[in-house]
Amino acid sequence: MRNNEASGHNEPLVCVVGPTAVGKTALAVALARRFGGEVVNADSRQVYRRMTIGTAKPTEAERAAVPHHLVDIMDPPESFGLGLFLECAADSLRGIRERERLPIVCGGTGQYVWALAEGQRLAAVPPVPEFRAALEAESERVGAEALHERLTAIDPARAAALDARNVRRVIRALEIHHVTGRLPSELQPVSTQAGNPLVLGLTMPRDALYRRIDKRVDLMMAYGFLREVEDLQAAGFLMNTGPLNSPGYRELGQHLDGELSLEEAVARTKTKTHRLARRQYAWFKPGDPRIQWLDADEPGMVESAATAVSDFLNLRPPVIQ
Repeated sequence: MRNNEASGHNEPLVCVVGPTAVGKTALAVALARRFGGEVVNADSRQVYRRMTIGTAKPTEAERAAVPHHLVDIMDPPESFGLGLFLECAADSLRGIRERERLPIVCGGTGQYVWALAEGQRLAAVPPVPEFRAALEAESERVGAEALHERLTAIDPARAAALDARNVRRVIRALEIHHVTGRLPSELQPVSTQAGNPLVLGLTMPRDALYRRIDKRVDLMMAYGFLREVEDLQAAGFLMNTGPLNSPGYRELGQHLDGELSLEEAVARTKTKTHRLARRQYAWFKPGDPRIQWLDADEPGMVESAATAVSDFLNLRPPVIQ
């Protein structure tokens, strides 16, 4: 992988996509173990701490078996969108390739996956870890508003576009100014590409998927989903805002507020998760030629996926010097 580290355009990239509950995480972990890979999360909710059961994060065993990136990196009040995902994912991919490992992107947030696989828009400014660490410490010491006020003094336009509570993005804007001496709001992003992608899609008949979703929601409840929501509410988080306006969190919050019975909350969680799966299929269409589809219920599915990855790694175009 060393011949093209600067651009990454011909570096192999495997993506595992599909609707929620179809089995993406298990497949990504199996492939990572077989091919010496590391998993990069592309689920917009698994980035948040405290949201573990309700987002079906990789288990402790899965995370111990294979390194995972972009899981548990921020708290629910913070905003995590496409731009920040691309920045964080680019950092992760760079590190994985420096270790000569195979990056495996796994998740159901289609906007993230396609932006990463097919061409991203990023400011061409490298991170400065020491600068970031200093500002993070300052934020802890004097508060996020102080950093936002500093950005306002430097670049009012960029500051106006950012919530002061979104500390990571405020720090990134200050970092861009620190490195370039230019206003972040005036910088034009450059087009880059994360690699030479193989996109594996998992699917199954819709009725079977809905049954799997319903079973998983029941398991989440058995594993303590309600307690997770209780703890979030006790910490002052609102269940109907930002990332917590997700299937299960809003409904269980309504139950705790006396608006729904537990049975109604669970039933609505299942229905909302069915809708989420339908929306994800809009991003990952079964007829999409960019995706190599696999039947999630097929007994030999993992071997079929491994064969596809092996062929891809052997047959990908050579890097042109």
